[in-house]
Amino acid sequence: MEEKETVENHEMDILVVEDDPTVRTLVKAVLEHQGNSVFVAETAVKGEEMALENNYDMIILDLRLPDGNGYDICSAIRDQEIKTPVLFLSAEHETDVKIKCLKVGADDYITKPFNSDELLARIEAIARRSSAQGAEKEINCGDLKVDLIAREMHINGSEIQLTNNEFNLLVYLMRNRNRIISQEELAKNVWDIHFDTQTNYINVYISYIRKKIRENTEEEFIETVRKKGFVLRCPDGKKN
Repeated sequence: MEEKETVENHEMDILVVEDDPTVRTLVKAVLEHQGNSVFVAETAVKGEEMALENNYDMIILDLRLPDGNGYDICSAIRDQEIKTPVLFLSAEHETDVKIKCLKVGADDYITKPFNSDELLARIEAIARRSSAQGAEKEINCGDLKVDLIAREMHINGSEIQLTNNEFNLLVYLMRNRNRIISQEELAKNVWDIHFDTQTNYINVYISYIRKKIRENTEEEFIETVRKKGFVLRCPDGKKN
């Protein structure tokens, strides 16, 4: 596919996997009105096939499909190390459902019914987070280096695999190093989702990142500040 214009011009190739003809038609019309090229699939089988075989800038994925579910499609995409941003659509409002979508690798979640302005705002936010990071190409902190272009983490030169959610969380912590960040701030700014921060969702992702770091270096980077949040500190003050 040809290189796209900037995020602000809204010109992207977007796959929409949605079985409801009314929702599918609405989403397609809204996105095409913004100059995007929209490709559609009505079933889980077709959606997964298209997602795995083609290169899209974003995937909009219905949670419940007649022959499967969005969880499995998103998991299949991430299992193949495809990092295309995924936005879930669902009529389910429960926090547990939203958290499960994020756990399988989604970048955001929007509940039905939604209006076109909210849909476009969500897409814009995801695109900003997932695309160009300005002139910044990497962030260094002690033995830890994050490549913002390739979306990879390296420790002492060795690549460490991160999921999209883990990567986005780590980048936010590194960009805000030495500052205590609350769970509410992480929920809003990393995923643009508001949910009950009394759940252990963010703690789980922090533990995933810590485990991967500890397997490759003795340095500690992420500190838990009781009742306040988390702070990332560079060992001996080393930083980019």
